[in-house]
Amino acid sequence: MENLKSELYQLCLNFITRRIETAEIALQQAQEASNDDTKSSAGDKFETTREMMQQDIARNKNLLFDGQQNLLLLKSLESVPLTDTVRNGSLVFTSKGIFYVAISAGQLKLNDKIVFAISAASPIGQLLSGKKVGDTFSFNNNSYTIESVA
Repeated sequence: MENLKSELYQLCLNFITRRIETAEIALQQAQEASNDDTKSSAGDKFETTREMMQQDIARNKNLLFDGQQNLLLLKSLESVPLTDTVRNGSLVFTSKGIFYVAISAGQLKLNDKIVFAISAASPIGQLLSGKKVGDTFSFNNNSYTIESVA
C-alpha cells in the first residue's frame, strides 16, 4: 500500500508541476501581449483591451499562486507517518472508492485502480477528516464505509 501511496504522490506532483508551468507560460504571454499593445486613436477600445489584459494577468497570477500553494502542501505530505485516522496525506479505501487526501487533482488511474485525489478542504475531504476504519459517512446521497486507511 505504501508503494501505491508513493506512486499517487508522484502523480499529484506531476499534475501540480504541469499546472504551475501552464500558469507561468500563460502569465508570460499575457504580460508580453500587454507590453506589445500600443495606444490607438480608439481610446475606449484601447482601455477595454487593456483592462481585459490586466484581468487575464491577474487570473494567471492567481492560478500560479494557487499552484505554488498546492505544491508546498503536497511537499509537506511526502513523508507523513501512517495513522489510523484520516488526515492530509492519507490513502483511504472505502466501500465505494479510493481517496488520496492531498490536493484536488481529480480522478487518477494507477495500476488499473481509480483513485480520487482530493483536498482536505473539499466537501468530501472534510467529511473524511478524523474518520477511522469502520466509520461511515454520506456524500451526494451515497453511504460510504471506511475499509482501511494508509
